[in-house]
Amino acid sequence: METGFRKWIIVVTVVFCCLLELIDTSIINVALTQMMGNLSATQQEVTWVVAAYAIANVIVIPMTGFLAEQFGRRNYYLVSVIIFTLASMACGQSTNIWELVAFRFIQGIGGGALMATSQAILIDTFPPKQLPLGQALFGMGVIIGPTIGPTLGGFIVDNYDWPWIFYVNVPVGILAAIFTLLFIRDPERIRNAIPRPLREIDWAGIFLLVMGVGALQLVLEQGESEDWFESAYILFFSVLAAIGVIGFVWRELTADKPIVDLRVLGKSRNLAVGAVLSFVLGFGMFASIFIFPIFTQRILGFTAAQTGYLLLPGALASGFMMPVIGRMLQAGVPQKFMIPVGFTIFFIFTFWMANIISPTAGEDDFFWPLMVRGLGMGLIFLPITTMSLAGLAGKDAGQAAGLTGMIRQLGGSFGVAIVGTYLERSIAQNRISPLAHISLYDTNTVQRIQAFTQNFMARGFSFEQAQKQAYAALEGILMKQVSIITYSQVFTMIGLFFVVCLPLILFIKRAKTAEKIDLNAAH
Repeated sequence: METGFRKWIIVVTVVFCCLLELIDTSIINVALTQMMGNLSATQQEVTWVVAAYAIANVIVIPMTGFLAEQFGRRNYYLVSVIIFTLASMACGQSTNIWELVAFRFIQGIGGGALMATSQAILIDTFPPKQLPLGQALFGMGVIIGPTIGPTLGGFIVDNYDWPWIFYVNVPVGILAAIFTLLFIRDPERIRNAIPRPLREIDWAGIFLLVMGVGALQLVLEQGESEDWFESAYILFFSVLAAIGVIGFVWRELTADKPIVDLRVLGKSRNLAVGAVLSFVLGFGMFASIFIFPIFTQRILGFTAAQTGYLLLPGALASGFMMPVIGRMLQAGVPQKFMIPVGFTIFFIFTFWMANIISPTAGEDDFFWPLMVRGLGMGLIFLPITTMSLAGLAGKDAGQAAGLTGMIRQLGGSFGVAIVGTYLERSIAQNRISPLAHISLYDTNTVQRIQAFTQNFMARGFSFEQAQKQAYAALEGILMKQVSIITYSQVFTMIGLFFVVCLPLILFIKRAKTAEKIDLNAAH
């Protein structure tokens, strides 16, 4: 537990590190087109820049508890900050696409530790009564980071060059490394811990984790572009993921000293429920932030920067709500009551979005729905996090933080993969129905084509060219209408998923007043 100036320096350090790690999951999306041109890469190749970071993240996050115990939490955190910072600089200096992919993977290894270990440091920094406030500050980074990534990325790409989306990490990383060295201290439990000899390390567990979770993340990242199981490459990694995940679960449940202690899920019913709810949270948070920019840019013609600015107020509202929600939890408001309210508010957001989507929708139409989303995310994230860790002590709390972090990330990956696949395939299916009403034997269709043809001829096109343009214009109108229907269905689907998962709240066991998270619950 820390007090005074040191306490708040630690808070600023870890929250900024958490923000950096999560911003880098989404900031790069708006720069992919520019990277393709500058690095002579194909669209398929450039997607690996995103996938490499995500794969490294999801492998490292569940192992942070063991690594912090093995090497000392401050040492591990400091090395992770340095790796992340140096890899960011190297990413900006990359001269070809595969060099960039390699450095993004290294950046993901460093970044994965920042999020989970930041949470552990905050647990030790605040006394038990102020713990919801510490979790609220951590939640600000988790909720705001992925949302402001496109905003910051759009601004940098519009005004500078793509390497600067990596260079902006460097000064913050340097300051974080200095502050970590000067102010962050290991709790007594970790200072007195004896590192495991190499022969006692769960190497089989590490191998199965890398194979299973890494292959699963790869399938989720690349499946849509490879047409899923039509690709032998995706099929192979799907089988590898199944074998690896099953083997990993079996190994960690039977090993004497597992790399990730899954048995902690059996010690706390709230943690088990919280893990499932973390998946739901990740699904909704990342899927909604994935689909909205696609709609505004493809259908409404917004720039990446415009879309980012639209998302910013809701993200900030969510961040500002975190301390308020933390105070409510401190005052004794049960998580079991707050989570369903958050789920309901998030459903209202999806229902609202499904109904306001149209070709004429403007920036003002999205302001309040996105503010509602921010409020809902705040009411879901913080109660789930505090509920999951309540009553756990020592290594158990550290393992729980890593597990819920990994599951939240996987939920986001599943959300993006499912929504992306549904979007592409449903547009094709939804196109079939209106085609029955578009025919050269239909009077309205003929009149519309004639009007388009005359319009293009008035602009100087020949009759043949004008007619081709007329058919193309009619196809464009059709696809726009079909796309709007499909985007509306996607938001409805996300909302219904939350409603279906709402009964899970009934399994939450209300924690006793005396039940606290151990101050030594750090990694």
